Amino acid sequence: MVHNAYDSFKLINNCPTKIDAVESYGSKLLVGCSDGSLRIYGPDSSIADQSPPFDPLTSRKKPYALERTVAWFSKKALLSMKVLESRGLLLSLSESIAFHRLPNFETIVVIAKAKGANVYSWDDRRGFLCFARQKRVCIFRHDGHGFLEAKEFGVPDTVKSISWSGENICVGVRKDYMILNATNGALSEVFSSGKIAPPLVVPLPSGELILGKENIGVLVDQNGKLVQAGRICWSEAPIAVVIQKPYAIALSPRRVEIHSLRVPYPLIQTIVLHDACHLIKSNNAIVVASNNSVYGLFPVPLGAQIVQLTASGEFEEALALCKLLPPKDADLRVARERSIHTRYAHYLFDNGCYEEAMEHFLASQVDITYVLSLYPSIVLPKTTTIPKPEKLIGLSPDDSSCLSDDLETWLPQPSDSDENAAFEFKKTSHNTLMALIKYLQKKGYNIVEKAAAEGMEEVVLDAIWDNFTSARSKKSNKRHGNIPINSAAGHMAAILDTALLQALLLTGQPSAALELLNGLNYCDVKICEELLRNGNHYAALVELYKSNSMHRESLKLLHQLVEESKRNQSHAEEFGPEAIIEYLKPLCGTDPMLVLEFSLFVLENRPTQTIELFLSGNIPADMVNAYLKQHAPNMQGRYLELMLAMNENRISANLQNEMVQISLSEVLEWYSELSAQQMWDEKAYSPTRKKLLSALESISGYNPEALLEHLPPDALFEERAILFGKMNQHELALSLYVHKLHVPELALAYCDRVYDSAVHRLPVKSSGNLYLTLLQIYLNPQKTTKYFENSIMNLVSSSNTSTQKVSSVASLKSKVGRKKIASIEGAEDMRISPSNTDTTIEESSEEGGSTIMFDRVLDLLSRRWDRINGAYALKILPRETKLQNLLPFLGPLVKKSSEAYRNSSVIKSLRQTESLQVKDELYNQRKATVKISRDSTCSLCDKKIGTTVFAIYPNRKTLVHFVCFRDSQNKKVVTRGSLLKKR
Repeated sequence: MVHNAYDSFKLINNCPTKIDAVESYGSKLLVGCSDGSLRIYGPDSSIADQSPPFDPLTSRKKPYALERTVAWFSKKALLSMKVLESRGLLLSLSESIAFHRLPNFETIVVIAKAKGANVYSWDDRRGFLCFARQKRVCIFRHDGHGFLEAKEFGVPDTVKSISWSGENICVGVRKDYMILNATNGALSEVFSSGKIAPPLVVPLPSGELILGKENIGVLVDQNGKLVQAGRICWSEAPIAVVIQKPYAIALSPRRVEIHSLRVPYPLIQTIVLHDACHLIKSNNAIVVASNNSVYGLFPVPLGAQIVQLTASGEFEEALALCKLLPPKDADLRVARERSIHTRYAHYLFDNGCYEEAMEHFLASQVDITYVLSLYPSIVLPKTTTIPKPEKLIGLSPDDSSCLSDDLETWLPQPSDSDENAAFEFKKTSHNTLMALIKYLQKKGYNIVEKAAAEGMEEVVLDAIWDNFTSARSKKSNKRHGNIPINSAAGHMAAILDTALLQALLLTGQPSAALELLNGLNYCDVKICEELLRNGNHYAALVELYKSNSMHRESLKLLHQLVEESKRNQSHAEEFGPEAIIEYLKPLCGTDPMLVLEFSLFVLENRPTQTIELFLSGNIPADMVNAYLKQHAPNMQGRYLELMLAMNENRISANLQNEMVQISLSEVLEWYSELSAQQMWDEKAYSPTRKKLLSALESISGYNPEALLEHLPPDALFEERAILFGKMNQHELALSLYVHKLHVPELALAYCDRVYDSAVHRLPVKSSGNLYLTLLQIYLNPQKTTKYFENSIMNLVSSSNTSTQKVSSVASLKSKVGRKKIASIEGAEDMRISPSNTDTTIEESSEEGGSTIMFDRVLDLLSRRWDRINGAYALKILPRETKLQNLLPFLGPLVKKSSEAYRNSSVIKSLRQTESLQVKDELYNQRKATVKISRDSTCSLCDKKIGTTVFAIYPNRKTLVHFVCFRDSQNKKVVTRGSLLKKR
């Protein structure tokens, strides 16, 4: 890497006296000669200036002329000089160290202790001076008026080089470097300087040091530790080194070498200057002096250096120089950096460094379409234009055109077919696409965030402009996240996401593509849809539709995939009915009709999960039922059944009634088929009938009277019994269980169920009468059978009457019920009378020939003795009933009665004892005494009680005059009355 960083110009030619030292002061040069004089040179005003606009404080690129000479400036030859601009002083090292006031050069102080000093170092920030003489290192401090000695330390040998290193001092002693602690004088060795070259210590602006070792400059920190990769290689051991960012300039006997301070510290430029022996840094240039001449090394303008470096392909160095441009040229610097990054990115891309190329494309901030133009396999949305790259800014016309031509050579150019095919293969290779993915992911965050901000702003404006309803309709037509695609940022986001999705799929990353579509994205639907279908990436295609609010298309695809998975067992784990349910969950609140439309399929396969979907989505049950009734009647009953099983409170009475009617219609259809085939059996239970019985038993919201009208008179007695029970027609229900179904266990279970449900609502005695009713049915089956048949006939006839008669069914049934009760009472009287009892037991019914069910009577009494009124039960039993048969009934009943009697007696005794204890305590409280002495005083008036009437408070301690107590009570009454009046 070689370019012109400095231009050499001879400032002083043929100085009459040998030059021993040189220093710059503003635009002037101070030359110390061997005769002890100080010669001051300045720009020759008679010669045209070749430097930039005049600055009196900088060196000029023109010959210098002698302005004045200060004779006998020093008694001996000057070794070196340094201008201390911050303090207006000139430091000179000759036989001693002296300080001169500028600009008159009068000597103000000479440090006597510095006599014989050979090297020094000045710390301008703190005003500290350190110098070495013989084997001593001295430190002086400038206090603004003079120099005060601070410290003095000894060293092993004569110091040949010295420099401040932070708070410490780095010294070169013999052939070694050491760090001297300026506080306590402790020495720590660093390393050797080599066998040939003397020690050379050069401070860097960063605080680090360059230590010379032969022809190598080693970088160390302030404590002498090596800096990683810190090594500058010179062509030969330098005499002196100065630093002018971003370069290190080294002087050797035959040349001046300029190295970059950036790793790996390459050689930038070599300037041949023979016999040069002095090297210093001025404000804007490097001054090099030989025995009779002085040269100025003026830096080439940074812009020109940047052009040279860019043209030669040294992009890293060019970018580093861009950062040194002055702040006032910030815009120019940014433009140059972007242009260089673009050129560098093309260079790296063509050389196979794809990831590094994308990093520079990212830094150049070029439009993403420009980068995507390098990928012919990536399809971009229509109306996408590819911008041309910016030319390098800040160049001369000739250079700019030259660089533009060079830039065009890096862009894809038409070539022969073989070369073009290789080029296409290269661009679409896996590595290039992986680099593109990283680039788009880094670029995407800001673009998508900007698009989202613009979209949100548009939504707010829509909400302000339109009413709430219209705003909602507009939002429903927009993309994922309510972000429009017609904005500039939205269009750019669409290009980015579309390209990113294609790159992920082309590199075999479908999971990453799915993750992209799961989040906020702007993928072009048309391009991505075709790509995903061709690649069978159905899960990603579903997410693409979903992110663009194309829910119908997405659900159709899911339905299709589920059907295919059922037929071919493909995608069985990925696409099942559960996938449709999960998709429908977020749509319940926004589009319930769409949810209902696509829930029919999953309702058949996953009924429970579908009902949970309706419940979690708060879709009204009436809406679901109406939709199913119209589009899927076969699923209506299933839906209502599951809804009832999961949450009965969510179903209204109308829906409960409708569900029971659906089940009943199915049972009636089944009954009709079996009756036509003469195969009907009352004890046959199909799944539909079981479901109906369960619904009739558990549901309470239907109308039992309306359902009774649809039941056949000679079948479905168990259903009829349940309906009678819902109507509180317990006698009819029990008669059905006993005489029609001939299952007394159902009758007993019915009584138990009614009894248990009534325990917390009604007196147990009233609900216990139902067992007596069952007992009467067992004792008089003849009359109960007749009564049941008459009731059935009345119900059937009432169902065939007009609407008016149907409305009076309830009153008619109540009358029938009263007649039935009267009949039962008559039966009781007949059964109890001695004349009828003997014949009733053996008597057969005229129609059915049934007898008293005496075994059932005894079984009922023995099993439910604790719920039956024993006295009344004994009253209605036949007189010839043997007591031995009643032992299972009377035994526990008598035992319970006796136990209750004993418990009541004990409780009575305990109550009496408690009453006596209370009376005793009352007596003790009443017989308490109070002693009144001479010293007893009234708590209200503080006067003695004496023999006056007194009162005592309940605490038995506070005594008051009765008159005082009465007055205090009256005052309280008056005070309360006044307060009430005020209110």
